[in-house]
Amino acid sequence: MKRPPSIVWIVFFWVLFLPGAVFAADPAAELMERKEVFLVTKDTDNKACLYCHGVDGFSAPMSEGRNQERKNLFVDADRLAKSVHGSRSCVDCHSDITKIPHDKNKEYNVSCVQCHTNLNNELKVKEGEAGEKKTLGHVVENIASYLSSVHAQPRKGDPNKPNAYCSDCHTGHAIFAKGTPERKDYHMNSPAMCGRCHEKQLLEYEDSLHGGAVLRLGDEKFPVCGDCHTTHKISHPESTYGQLVITKSCGGCHKDSYESYTSTYHGQVNTLGYVNTAKCFDCHEAHKNRRVTDPESSVHPDNRGKTCKQCHENVSPGFLSFQPHGNNHSFDKYPEMWLASKGMIGLLVGVFAVFWTHTFLWFLRERKEKKLGIHHKLPQDVAEAPLPATGTRVNVQRFPALWRLAHISFALSIMVLAATGLTVLFADSFWAQTVAKALGGAKVMAIIHRVAGAVFIGVFFIHLVAVLHKLLIKHRATFEWFGPNSLVPRWQDLWDLIAMIKWFFGKGPKPYFDHWTYWEKFDYWAPFWGVSIIGGSGLVLWFPVLAGEYLPGWIFNVATIFHGEEAVLAVIFIFSVHFFNCHLRPSKFPLDIMMFVGNMPMEEFKEERTVEFQRMVLEGKLAEIMVEPPTSKAKKYSRILGFTLIGIGLTLLFFALTGIGTHLVHFFSS
Repeated sequence: MKRPPSIVWIVFFWVLFLPGAVFAADPAAELMERKEVFLVTKDTDNKACLYCHGVDGFSAPMSEGRNQERKNLFVDADRLAKSVHGSRSCVDCHSDITKIPHDKNKEYNVSCVQCHTNLNNELKVKEGEAGEKKTLGHVVENIASYLSSVHAQPRKGDPNKPNAYCSDCHTGHAIFAKGTPERKDYHMNSPAMCGRCHEKQLLEYEDSLHGGAVLRLGDEKFPVCGDCHTTHKISHPESTYGQLVITKSCGGCHKDSYESYTSTYHGQVNTLGYVNTAKCFDCHEAHKNRRVTDPESSVHPDNRGKTCKQCHENVSPGFLSFQPHGNNHSFDKYPEMWLASKGMIGLLVGVFAVFWTHTFLWFLRERKEKKLGIHHKLPQDVAEAPLPATGTRVNVQRFPALWRLAHISFALSIMVLAATGLTVLFADSFWAQTVAKALGGAKVMAIIHRVAGAVFIGVFFIHLVAVLHKLLIKHRATFEWFGPNSLVPRWQDLWDLIAMIKWFFGKGPKPYFDHWTYWEKFDYWAPFWGVSIIGGSGLVLWFPVLAGEYLPGWIFNVATIFHGEEAVLAVIFIFSVHFFNCHLRPSKFPLDIMMFVGNMPMEEFKEERTVEFQRMVLEGKLAEIMVEPPTSKAKKYSRILGFTLIGIGLTLLFFALTGIGTHLVHFFSS
């Protein structure tokens, strides 16, 4: 008898034994066909679940046909035991499982949110707030963040499911505690996990400075997705909150760069919550960031023009050489900024050391004399001088209507400039965001600031034209440049200052003054400096592209320092020293309405301008400057206006001082 060909034996063996071999090799398939059923209770042991789910390859079909897609249902028992859920039973989470095997074609859900919330509440009931486990409480906080995130929102293709659920990121079972090697691996592998949905972003990240260090070098110091986007409260990248969070996250690693960024206009308005400005990722790119020296970097000198043109239609050489991360701490790197900053600090300290001392001594002397009931005795010729018969004209004219209008316009423009400017300059102060919202936000504030700046400069130059016309044309032949009516400083001002200091210390009588006092002359000439510095730097910052055609880039850095710090000096001086001189010293408190009505009572004129009174009497010109006193209605409205302006001014003074305080605290704590 012939033996069958070997191929026949092979086929016979294949048909007879292969199905059994395959079935035996796939215990998961065998388990899926089990017929024995038993009920699941809260006491069901994990072994009952792992009998099936603990078999590698255990899965369930998700579609029909030969090439059916299968869902992996395998649970690594060893990793589960090591995880934070290792002490929990399967049915604690899978509470909708009622029997084994489970019903086919039914979707089972696990509510991580509900489970953790319930556990946290149970602990509170048992142990009280003090006994609450910190970790569990932290998880509940993360749940609240997740529920408000873009991941918790319904999917576009399947509204019944969220964009991402807890298990999509944390996996279902292998969740490890901080500090464990497994947790470190999870952290370093998180870009790949996020990339399952965000494929384009992962490709860009892999080729970036951050991604290369993490994925190829395993460097933990470099950020993964959650370090920038946060891990739970993930907002849409185009949302206001999302952009603000990501920008602030950059400062977690790049502290110095973030600090220098927040000292620029871009960073200041971003701190106020305005996102339509340049942020870290706008210039450096969100996922494709590279070193500045990399020719492919968006901030490489060769590519900077293209990057800036995303916002600025035209750019110039000087504009492009601006140092967005320059600081005033390093003379070697940024000498111009260092010198400008130290010069302004010296000016601030010097001005207030002199004028606050003057103010403080004046306050002490007037308070003491008021308390003792001391009244300054007028010279006999002043006290007994007969007044001209002017009828109802019993007051003395100080300022005509046009000068009062110029003063109120100047004052209001300064207050508006201060309100908008201080809010930006001290954007990190506790009051800044509230004020910014009240003023309409950063964009509206910028418009208001520029309009007020135009008024400020306009009033100044109109006044200058009027003064020059008066001096050079109208009174050219008669005006005395160093006479009593001139605001040009003269030797008498120095003698008055010396006499005033003697009076402060009780070493002499209070001096008598002419038409202008030395402090009034300082108040007049100070805006010439202020307009030059604040106005000039403001114009450079207002028209940076034009300025960059003719000026080097460091000018913008210096202009930012000058504009901000000179404005702070002006605000503090006006609303402390100037307010004291005019309204808040004991002899004037709480308000002097003279600047609003334009005239003052004769008795006050005798005391405040004794020398001028004597001169007017001797020259027989006293009647020429006498006017009718303001009506009761004019006084009423002047008081309302005056108290309003003083209230606004003192509020702005508070903003400036607390803003400086915030910066000093930050400086000394960093």
